[in-house]
Amino acid sequence: MTLRLDLLRHGETELGGGLRGSLDDALTERGWAQMRAAVTGQGPWDRLVSSPLQRCARFAGELGAQLGLPVTEDARLQELHFGAWEGRSAAALMQTDAEALGLFWADPYSFTPPQGEPVADFAARVLAAIAQLQASYAGERILLVSHGGVMRLLLARARGLPREQLLNVEVGHGGLFSLSVGADGSLKEIC
Repeated sequence: MTLRLDLLRHGETELGGGLRGSLDDALTERGWAQMRAAVTGQGPWDRLVSSPLQRCARFAGELGAQLGLPVTEDARLQELHFGAWEGRSAAALMQTDAEALGLFWADPYSFTPPQGEPVADFAARVLAAIAQLQASYAGERILLVSHGGVMRLLLARARGLPREQLLNVEVGHGGLFSLSVGADGSLKEIC
């Protein structure tokens, strides 16, 4: 039996763009509006699962209360930790770390930002969380409130993209996508 997994990226954050990673930014009013608009007329869901970072968890809590649904937080669904690059924009990194940034963009699995989390480790923790959701809630529909990196990883796998194209997957603030997760862990995008 499959699991229906709707993926919602958090909205715009107070500290803006750049590599937010494990930084715990709050949503702006626009960010709240982006997320509310994304879920309007969607569902119904059986439960909500969220990254514990406030840019995801606060919205999941609000929506869960409105819908009378349980909300679970799972730290394995947090964004990739960018190490020394946390909070920095690509433009700023181009000034100080252009070669390293180029290596990361070309193949994020082969280059890890200084003091950062290897993408292979990130993928393993995210996929373990998804496997546990599938085993526990097959047959249900879950809204997963998470981050761009988590969603890029899952969408790239569902689309059969090579690992070098991970960062080419477009996921805007408040973006909503749907996947089916098979008992074997296979991912398929639902359009």
